Parts: sequence; structure tokens; C-alpha cells
Amino acid sequence: MKKSLLLVIVAGLLSCYTAMAQEKKEEEKKFGISFSGYVKNDFFLDTRQTVAVREGHFLLWPVREVLDENGVDINEGYNLNMLAVQSRLSGKITGPDAFGAKTSGLIEADFFAQADDNINLLRLRHAYLKLNWTNTELLAGQYWNPLFVTGCFPGVVSFNTGTPIQSFARNPQIRLTQKFGNFSVIAAILSQRDYASRGLLGPSSSYLRNSAIPDLHFQIHYAASNDETGISYLLAVGVAYKSIVPRLSSTVTISPETTEVVLNLEDTTAVIVTTPAVKETYAVDEKVSGLSFVLCQTLKMKSFTFKLQYRYGENLADVLAPSGFAVLDVVDPATGELSYTPLRSQTVWGEIHTNGKSLQVGVFGGIVLNMGTKETMSSASNAVYGLATDIETLYRVAPRVVWNSEKVRFALELEYTSASYGNDYDENYKPASTTTVANLRTLLAAYYFF
Repeated sequence: MKKSLLLVIVAGLLSCYTAMAQEKKEEEKKFGISFSGYVKNDFFLDTRQTVAVREGHFLLWPVREVLDENGVDINEGYNLNMLAVQSRLSGKITGPDAFGAKTSGLIEADFFAQADDNINLLRLRHAYLKLNWTNTELLAGQYWNPLFVTGCFPGVVSFNTGTPIQSFARNPQIRLTQKFGNFSVIAAILSQRDYASRGLLGPSSSYLRNSAIPDLHFQIHYAASNDETGISYLLAVGVAYKSIVPRLSSTVTISPETTEVVLNLEDTTAVIVTTPAVKETYAVDEKVSGLSFVLCQTLKMKSFTFKLQYRYGENLADVLAPSGFAVLDVVDPATGELSYTPLRSQTVWGEIHTNGKSLQVGVFGGIVLNMGTKETMSSASNAVYGLATDIETLYRVAPRVVWNSEKVRFALELEYTSASYGNDYDENYKPASTTTVANLRTLLAAYYFF
């Protein structure tokens, strides 16, 4: 009897151990990370000096004309480079359910770095977690700015992805997406890190942080697809509101520096006497706000894909758009407090490409129009802060050919960018008396995906 009881106990313990081991094994299966990415080498030749980052890799626009004593444009001439800094590594994380939702995460990095002086170093691109319920998704972390609509962006070969015509930025954020059938409503609050507003201190996230109001976004998407016909369609419309604080204090000169010559009557010598300037510092309450809108659509057929986007933006230098803000007027001469007005721009771009697996051809084209300040400035000599505020018009045409074979891709793209620079400005700081320059980039890219 004792022996039988012992056997039952042992069997029970073994059964419990086996069940616990199996449960632990099943739980471990829910955790994991899978890696993907690519090695990419870009070889490019420009016909002109360009405004670009990372040794010319991320092309924005051609540099304005600068003439020497003989009337020769110093910035005209070829420029060649080849880089592999765009090579990328992504880690997709899976885990057990939490709060009744499916969980996932992503960490993505490349070797593009954060500035030209540390190129080749690893930098963070994306880092976020997701909670997915049946019709609701919550994303927290660093991800694309909502103005970069992931279902409608240029498929160009260049790493600039259509910038500055296309919005380009990644931001720390909290994003909530709610689905209603074919419709999705997206609300997001953002801060700034690698892509920041511009002001008195240059590019800095401090302007947004000091406002204590996050960058606010709201979008509505309509998406539909038909598996039988292979047709899918996306229509998205969005609005964004951003308020920044240009500065916290103002320094006012009460008495300027003066210099006078004092004559000594005894020995007739002259002495130069300098009286230093008297300056006072005051706390100021200054803000500049801006509204932006985006409307885009993507139509995907079996044989080709067509995309079209329109964007209106106020103070959008943080997404690498020609934009910023200007001093509107002096609110209080005693303290030096100022008022500001945002610079406006509008862009339109379109793209069409084939959907072949081994061979794809496509063309991207778009334009940026500088609309000047939202309100008329008290003086055309007022200070202006931003990015490419002297460009009146910019347009780009970029045809491409892409060859795919298993995990290898070769791509050739011609990117023609023309920019019209203003030589003077009106009362809304819209560039006038323009001079146009252009650059043609020939880009050959080689990929190896894994």
C-alpha cells in the first residue's frame, strides 16, 4: 500500500513537472526577436554643389549661385561620392499578450549617425512598442512623423525619399489608431529629437519643450482592397498643430557703448574714453504657432501604383521643409518682447511606377512653393529663422529603374532638382528677383537584403 502510494505521488510530481516545463516552453515561444535589414551602397555624381548632409548622401537642393570676380559661378561643377552608411538593421520583437492586447516592438538602426562629424556611427531610427486590440492600436516610442504617411510616400531610390517636397522626420510620440471598418482615425502627440524646429539657437528641441504643448496630429484614413482584382486604395487627410517658444528672455540696450576723445589741458594730450553699453534682461512671453494639412491617396493596381499628395505647412522646418518663422513686430519696446508669424509653403508631388517583381520603372515629380509669412511683417528687415527661407520655388523630377533578383537589387535614378533663390523680399518675406540653379544627380544603388 505504501509502495503504491509512493508511486502515485511520484507520478503526480512528474506530471506536474512535465506540465510546468511544457507551460514554460510555450511561454518562452511567445518571446523573441527576428532580425532583418539590408546592406546598401550608393554611388552618386552631382553636376553642382548641393545642400546635403552626410557628405552629400542626403540631398536636399542645389546651392545658390555665387559669382567670383570674373563672373564664374563657384558652385558650378561636378561632385562624386560613394557611401554605405544607409545600411540598416531591424529587430522585430514579439511577446505575450498584455492588457488583453497583442504586443510587439521594433528597434531599428543604421550607420547614418546624427551629424556629419560622427558619420558611420550607429544611430537610432525607430524604437517603439505596440499594443493591438481588435480595432485599436497604441504605439509609444520613436516612429515616423504622421505627416510622413506610411501608406503614401515616394518610392524613390534616393535616401531623401522626396525631401523637401515630402515631409521627412521621426519623432518620439504616443499614437492611437482606432478602426471603424474601412476607416481609421489617428491621434498623436509628438516631441522632437533628431528633427527639430529652428530658431535663435539653430535647430533645437528646446523651442517645443519650452512651449509645454506637444506637436499635435489628427488624421482620418480610408483604406479598401479587393483580393480578386488585386486593387487597393488609400485616401488620407490630416491636420497638425505646433506651438513653439522662440526664447525665454530679451536683452535690451538702454544706453549704447560710446567712445569720446578727452583733451588734457595741462599737457595737451588726448585720452580715448569708452563708456560700456548698459543692457537689461527681461523675461518675455513669446510663442509662434502653425497649422499644417496633408491630403494624399495611393491607388495600387496589379501592374502599376499611382500616388498623389498635397501639403500646406506653417513653420515646418522640423520635417525638412523650406519653412520657419519671422519677427512680426515689437510688442513691448521697454522689454523687447516680440510677436512672430509663421512662414507658409505648399507642396504637390505625384509618382507612378510599375509593380513587376524583377523589373520596375517609375518616375517621381513634385514642387514646393514659398508663400511667405502668414501676416505682413512690420519691416522687411525683421529677423527670419528657418530652413531655405530664401527659396521661392523648388521642383524635382526623378525617373528610376530597379532590377531585383532574389535578395539582390540594383537601382538607377536620375534626380533633377531646380531651385529659384530670391535676391530680395517683399513685406511677407516672399523671395523676389529670383535666380534659378539646378542639379542633376545620377545615383546607382546596390542592395543586399536579409
